[in-house]
Amino acid sequence: MQLGLALGLILPALVFIIIYFLRFSYYAPGEFFEILGQESRLLTFVSAWCLVANIALFTLYINSNRYNTAKGVFIITVTYGVLFLLTKVMM
Repeated sequence: MQLGLALGLILPALVFIIIYFLRFSYYAPGEFFEILGQESRLLTFVSAWCLVANIALFTLYINSNRYNTAKGVFIITVTYGVLFLLTKVMM
């Protein structure tokens, strides 16, 4: 389960970095975070892709019958989803 927790934390961070470099690298990182905090649609876009990555990872581990790792990914994905929703409500 620890592997799933670690992968569930690392993969969204990697997706976030990839999105930044592919679409928003003309902004300085600090400026990008500021815009991310102001633009609800941008936060939704980035968060949704991070969640999709974790869902794909979860599916991979479920389909390969590695249920303990899948549990860890699932826990992080649900936690991440709840934090995303709370962030959206607070904006």
